[in-house]
Amino acid sequence: MKRIITLTTDFGTKDGYVGTVKGAIFSLNPRAEIVDISHEIPPQNIVAGAFCLFNSCSFFPKGTIHLAVVDPGVGSRRKALLVQTQKYFFVGPDNGIFSLALRREKLQKIIHLINSKYFLYQISPTFHGRDIFAPVAAYLSLGIDPDEFGPQIKEIQNLPLPAVKKTKTNIAGQIIHIDNFGNLVSNVTAEGFAEYKNMKVRIKKSVIPRLSRTFAEVRKGDLVAYMGSSNFLEIGIREGNAHLGLKAKLGDRLELIL
Repeated sequence: MKRIITLTTDFGTKDGYVGTVKGAIFSLNPRAEIVDISHEIPPQNIVAGAFCLFNSCSFFPKGTIHLAVVDPGVGSRRKALLVQTQKYFFVGPDNGIFSLALRREKLQKIIHLINSKYFLYQISPTFHGRDIFAPVAAYLSLGIDPDEFGPQIKEIQNLPLPAVKKTKTNIAGQIIHIDNFGNLVSNVTAEGFAEYKNMKVRIKKSVIPRLSRTFAEVRKGDLVAYMGSSNFLEIGIREGNAHLGLKAKLGDRLELIL
């Protein structure tokens, strides 16, 4: 059995953490196929990790194992999880990092990882990515039955994303993610403003007069509001950086107005 293992972490690439996780996997399954989704999630930013995984996971083939570790609660009483859906496996901490991806998956079972037979022989309280999640992913890739890793549980932590507020003339959301290009991703979805497509977008002290399909519809250096590839409303600057240009930050308010 051959299953892809993806990695999404906030480990960065300066240190050897990512290589160590891969080594733990390869030591158990030398033929494992590992794909890096990202290791540049901002440190401890679970929302950014969840958003990155949500954007990427559904493009992988059925049976893929998605290992995600953004884990400010490592070593605490938070659970270690294996989540099985109709298409995928998700391995990582119970802190909400899977809650966005699971919105579009058909859940089959949630396993609390407690069977130390499938962990490394010595567990560091600060590196569960290496000592628990990597070996579990490796054993899964070898075909071990998910029920071998621990008991089933009924619930996992959900990510408390901010709510979008709607009136007849206004939608108010906020910035939940800033990508590598400086584009500002809001929590307003395509479905959330289908009837408001002729509205202006206001952020900080700037007003964008209309929604665009592409960056090419505005001039170089202009602000642009558009529906991103993940169906969230985004703000950018053509050939520029909206994060720097607007001095924007996570949590900043965004409005669609008449």
